[in-house]
Amino acid sequence: MQRTAVNPWDWSLKLGYNQAEIIEGTSRQLICAGQTAVDAEGNPQHAGDMRVQISLALDNLEAVLAKADMSLSNVIRLVVYATDVDEALKNFDLLGMRFGSIQCAPPMTLLGVTRLAIPGLLFEIEATAAA
Repeated sequence: MQRTAVNPWDWSLKLGYNQAEIIEGTSRQLICAGQTAVDAEGNPQHAGDMRVQISLALDNLEAVLAKADMSLSNVIRLVVYATDVDEALKNFDLLGMRFGSIQCAPPMTLLGVTRLAIPGLLFEIEATAAA
């Protein structure tokens, strides 16, 4: 898979994402449902702790990707939902640690929402991946 960043401006790079990417040479695409801070039985974890919820949601995303023989390096788009955007942004270093270490900056959208599907959840991340 060949990725070509498209950034008419560079401000988003400081936040860890490209404005767009041209993706070429793929043979498979994976559309992931939103991943949250739930355990293997779907029970919400870490009520009220945005940072730990983000970390667990990323762990769960990585588990889904691994089951499809992919990794975070295959992610080509992210959509993030947070019940408190300011609190989520304070903890976006977690995304930077995971995606920055592999030099992957997929286009991303962050949306503030009043609540998520399961009460107590604060953060949800959807991904599209390709290989």
